[in-house]
Formats: sequence, C-alpha cells, structure tokens
Amino acid sequence: MSDVAQGESALVVLSERLTSSAAFTALFREGMDLVEETAAYLDGDGRAEAKQLDRAVSLSYATESMRLTTRLMQLASWLLLHRAVKEGEMTLIQANREKTKVKLSAADPGAPDVLERLPEQLQSLIARSMSLQSRIRRLDSTMHTPPEPPALGNPLVPQLNMLKAAFEN
Repeated sequence: MSDVAQGESALVVLSERLTSSAAFTALFREGMDLVEETAAYLDGDGRAEAKQLDRAVSLSYATESMRLTTRLMQLASWLLLHRAVKEGEMTLIQANREKTKVKLSAADPGAPDVLERLPEQLQSLIARSMSLQSRIRRLDSTMHTPPEPPALGNPLVPQLNMLKAAFEN
C-alpha cells in the first residue's frame, strides 16, 4: 500500500474512532433525551400552555414547535446514523453517503423578538436544540471533511524510484 493510501486509511480510522468516544456517547444520549423531553412537553404541558396564548403568539408557538421538531428529527437521524458506525453496522464512508439526506441546517428558529414571547420551557428546548445542533455540526465537519492531501515534494520522485527499483533487479 502506498504511503498516501496508508495515510488516508489512518485518517478514516481516526474519524471512525470519534463515534466510539465517550464524547459521542454522551452527545448521543443528550440528543435522544432531548427528543424525548421535547415530545413529552409538546404533548403535555406545551399543549396546555399553547391554549392559553393569544392568537399571534399561538401561531408563533405552532411555527417554532414545528421547527424544533424538524431540527430534532434531523439531529436524531444524524446521531442514529453515526451510532450505526459505532456498532459496526456501516462504515463512515457509507454513513457519509447516507448523511446527505440529513439537513443539519434545517429549521433555524425565528427572530429573537418572536422567541421571547413563547413559553419559557419551549424557549429552553429551542436553545438546547440549537446548542446540540451546533456541536453536531462541528463534529460532522471534523468527521466528514476530506483530509488535506499531504504536501508532496517533486511528484515524479516516487515514480522515478519505482523505475530505478525495477531496473536494479
């Protein structure tokens, strides 16, 4: 195997190890817990709070809760995809192909003046989901950005060395 191919495979292994790290495990658990907490809120207290809001804020509540749900489903999809890498069900290269279906920029929240009129618990869930999204985006770029090609000297030197070795025998 050439030095470049060995270097590239070493980088892929390093990237795959990120999914096996304690940090990924904690991020995964946090993400799944946030999905469950949000679902419980929107089906329970959130529903009751939404009924008490005036019409304009109620519309904002509906919009932001939909954005929140969409964002969390995209983040959960990314987390589940990378858990499959961790468990050996797919390679990072396969996950990279599949992750094109996941939009990590999906459903950014509305304007701050709209958000501040929403119930505090919904505001908290939105803020926490945005923090999670930011961390997942950073991890995603670390894991899936192709490595910089190694700086090479004269690109003909390896070829000349191979020719020299072939004729020395």
